Amino acid sequence: MPLTTNEYDNGGDLGTYTDSLIASKESRVADFDTLSFQEKAGKQYRRGQIRYVGSGATGNHEGDSRILPSGGFTFSNMLLPPGAEGPAHTHHDVEEAFFVLEGEVRVGVHRGPDEVEYRTLGYRDMIVVPAGVTRSLKNEGDTDALFCVVIGTQKPQVPSYPEYSPMHGVTRD
Repeated sequence: MPLTTNEYDNGGDLGTYTDSLIASKESRVADFDTLSFQEKAGKQYRRGQIRYVGSGATGNHEGDSRILPSGGFTFSNMLLPPGAEGPAHTHHDVEEAFFVLEGEVRVGVHRGPDEVEYRTLGYRDMIVVPAGVTRSLKNEGDTDALFCVVIGTQKPQVPSYPEYSPMHGVTRD
């Protein structure tokens, strides 16, 4: 359920309402479990999701009371340890944006198994990937990489993994 303005519009306590709109850094945790099923394809796919708004496509986190409800987008931080990868995947329903806060992230834009363009993004660099375009990520540096992930819908569909992705055929079971 998205955030509402009921308390605001009906004269509720403004301080309490304001507090309900805030997701502080201190209240966030790096969740390395939500994507842990991907480690079946290799330890390099271990990474942490730090949720702020909504829960993204890969997990059900409705019980996490720290997450601000999503109305029209999700917002999280992704923590990639050195060598960590986000496998090639496609969001068919929605665009996705990556904004680097710390470290460097190599982003791949794929067109089939044999054609890919890589770019390395650093501090305050951003890429927006349209719906239907396959992308991948990798931290090739010696320090953690931290970047914002914004997905343009309240609850994205589960992404698909092309046949050339190491995640193709990997399930949560």
